[in-house]
Amino acid sequence: MTQNEALAILKTGANVFLTGEPGSGKTHTVNAYIAWLRSHGIDPAITASTGIAATHVGGMTLHAWAGIGIAERMTPQLLDAIASKEHVAKRLQRAKVLIIDEVSMLSANVLSMVDEVAREVRHEPHEAFGGLQVVFVGDFFQLPPVSRTETSFAFESPAWANARPMICYLSEQHRQDDERLLDVLSAIRGGTWDHTHVSIITAREAEFEVIEDGIPQLFTHNADVDRMNEERLSRLSGKEHVYLMQSAGTPALTEALKRGCLSPERLVLKEGAVVMATKNNPIAGYSNGTLGTVIDFESGTDFPIIETRDGREITVQPVDWAVEENAKVRAKLTQFPLRLAWAITVHKSQGQSLDAAAIDLSRAFEHGQGYVALSRVRRLDGLFLLGWSEMALSVHPRVSALDVEFREASAAAAEAFAELEESGERKQMEKNFILASGGTLESKEGTAGAIVPKATTYDLTLALIEAGKTLVEIAKERSLTIGTIADHADKLVSAGRVTASTLEEIIPDRLKKALPKIFEAFEKKGAEKLTPAYSTLKGKYSYDELKLARVLFLRRA
Repeated sequence: MTQNEALAILKTGANVFLTGEPGSGKTHTVNAYIAWLRSHGIDPAITASTGIAATHVGGMTLHAWAGIGIAERMTPQLLDAIASKEHVAKRLQRAKVLIIDEVSMLSANVLSMVDEVAREVRHEPHEAFGGLQVVFVGDFFQLPPVSRTETSFAFESPAWANARPMICYLSEQHRQDDERLLDVLSAIRGGTWDHTHVSIITAREAEFEVIEDGIPQLFTHNADVDRMNEERLSRLSGKEHVYLMQSAGTPALTEALKRGCLSPERLVLKEGAVVMATKNNPIAGYSNGTLGTVIDFESGTDFPIIETRDGREITVQPVDWAVEENAKVRAKLTQFPLRLAWAITVHKSQGQSLDAAAIDLSRAFEHGQGYVALSRVRRLDGLFLLGWSEMALSVHPRVSALDVEFREASAAAAEAFAELEESGERKQMEKNFILASGGTLESKEGTAGAIVPKATTYDLTLALIEAGKTLVEIAKERSLTIGTIADHADKLVSAGRVTASTLEEIIPDRLKKALPKIFEAFEKKGAEKLTPAYSTLKGKYSYDELKLARVLFLRRA
């Protein structure tokens, strides 16, 4: 199914499971749908199964949105407590559309709990999710739910069955253009991999010492990530700044909070440290998963100052993590919402696209770990393998069995909606859905949310450039990464629709100042690949920044 076909189905208000291989455009399609909803005055509830995933779609965790927190089972007392929370009740009653991203990591039990809360709060006990349009987004071949017992997938929940989602299985590929890598990923997905595919992967095996400095490293275990981050921190010559976590409240609850907190109890930073934010704070300008580099420490307070990958400087202050009961704080942690991030786990990499990565799969322990890790890179020459095992190539057997059904259901949905399109019935369904959701038929932004092959996404970026927006503002407004906007800029400049001088005016100031230094690195190492220049510049500039600089470098007078 194409992105346009999936978008047309979403616009009718049908419950949908939007799926497809990594790089097939799931996030792009969801963003287009969100833009379309907002253009008609409908504000969707945007959630995800994890905090990291929520940052990719600019939303919040499903657990927080539904008010279930860390609860593992629903009881009458808990349901009553959630329904009595005014802010939760208002949020659910006001919602018309619920988007759940990275649904593969959501257990069947949690999905059922959310369904139960929505039915109760919205006073629609006989309607799935209280009558909301529910859009499940994800790929069950990727990481499954974390479980102490047997894995239970969201599609095994009665709530999923009651929602009866239309299956939209995207078939296009926008991340990888390397046929050999695509062949390997398809073989893993289909369970048909053999020694030929293994040989292709192991040919990318490299000793750790020869891997170019600055390439992100992915590990399956937190211990390996911690070891690597501590080693990289020790290489920095600056002064250590140590921040100890403060705790208060019931010991059992504070310990539970610590286990779920991404910030360490003892946070050690130096100038030049690569860090990741561990909590959402949109007012301060960061969210859970925001990456940056420590560039200084505030005089007087010793608060770390970070520069994000899009060039913003943020002074990070301590924040609280708390457990409340009956409007009283039972336990609280206070720490800076940061952690070191030279290395990350495969789990936290899901949803990211990387130009290059060094990946250790020797201790893979979960179905889908290898598939997620290998599908992060765009091309085989960007893959550096530190180790592997056959477990790394495994996918869950229940997912493999269901995948055929999903593909067939998607094909049937595309055919049925094509007939509705021809008769004009689909358009009427779209109008009915807008009115039922309290929206306006006239779009505030014309064709917002449309996905027209090849031209539309570039036209939208071009329109914002012509409106005087900076590239950072464009990325934020379009809910796309700077890297994607850099690709758009490259094609627009190549097509003569934007001049190189115009592009240089709207790039971040930090990058403007660094252009001579980056150009020098391109001249020494070449600009065909970004990794050599990245290494030469010691990782000071992100791949997205180098990508933008390369556009200008290749078009110098």
